[in-house]
Formats: sequence, C-alpha cells, structure tokens
Amino acid sequence: MPTKPAIARIWRGRTRRDRADEYEAYNRREGVPPLEKTALGVQLFREDSEEETWFTTISYWADMDAMTAFTKGDPTKVHHLDRDAELLIELPERIEIHRILIDRQGLR
Repeated sequence: MPTKPAIARIWRGRTRRDRADEYEAYNRREGVPPLEKTALGVQLFREDSEEETWFTTISYWADMDAMTAFTKGDPTKVHHLDRDAELLIELPERIEIHRILIDRQGLR
C-alpha cells in the first residue's frame, strides 16, 4: 500500500509579470524535478495579475524526517534556487508546513 502524505510543505514567491514565463520555465527545470524524485507528490501553481505573478509550490511528505532528509537540515528553512535573487521580486523568508487532516482526491 502506498504511503499517504501527512505533511504539506508550501513555498510561495512572486515575480514581475514580464519575468513570469522565464521563472516558470526555470522553476519547472530546476525546482520541481528534485521534488518529483523524493516527495510523495508535488504541485506547482501560478497566479497572474497585471503587474506580478505568484508561484506556489506544494510538496507532500510522509513525515518531518522525510522532509529533513530532503532539505539536509531544517525543513522550515527556505532553500532558494540559484537564480531566485535575480528573478523574484523578493526572496521568500518562510516556508509553511501544514499537517494534512483530510486527503480526498478524485471524488467525482
């Protein structure tokens, strides 16, 4: 039986709208693949407005130990990609860690 995720690790960052496509491609190439290899699941979201674009990455984990092994340290610490300082409006200062209380997908 597959392991069900118990924890969601949520990162949010924003770019200028004119850099959003570039950041999306960069994040898909550099940020998402390591999560796909290790996490139980990963989602990447994009929210465009006129002047800025928010990106949200949610990765799913069995427990804090699994996240700690992936981050090689404190899983609540932000681990920036090499070009984040160049492409993001500001470097995010925090990661959100949420316990998953209900996980129902594909209900209909």
